[in-house]
Amino acid sequence: MILFCDTSALVKLYIKEDASEEMQALARSSSAIAVCRIAWAEIMAALARRARENTSDTEAIETIRTRLRTDWPRYAIVEITQSLVELAAEYADTFALRGYDSVQLAAAHSLQEVASEEIHFACFDTRLQKSAKILGMQTLA
Repeated sequence: MILFCDTSALVKLYIKEDASEEMQALARSSSAIAVCRIAWAEIMAALARRARENTSDTEAIETIRTRLRTDWPRYAIVEITQSLVELAAEYADTFALRGYDSVQLAAAHSLQEVASEEIHFACFDTRLQKSAKILGMQTLA
């Protein structure tokens, strides 16, 4: 099983939040972890916001950034292409998704089309999760 993480799921591998243990278990049981290229910008922005809002977390956030930089090359990266963003535009309309959510969904679905293994789509947005199920992906319980 390939675990595709949108940013909300990926962050749980680095910051202890609700469902972090579930995400850690899924990551351990997967053959690979895949992410869309935009997840880098999204997670770094989320970490920067957290550091600004909670200055006492600055050192911990820098440790997380270092871990992420080390781990990033190990992830299967789905690149942004014109065909992917066109598919994302269709999904934004069809499923009433926000822009980056539709890109995440298009990236996971594109991976599903070429992968020889089942794709498990991990996210923590109800609408996005329902959309992935409609496209035939396994999602979080």
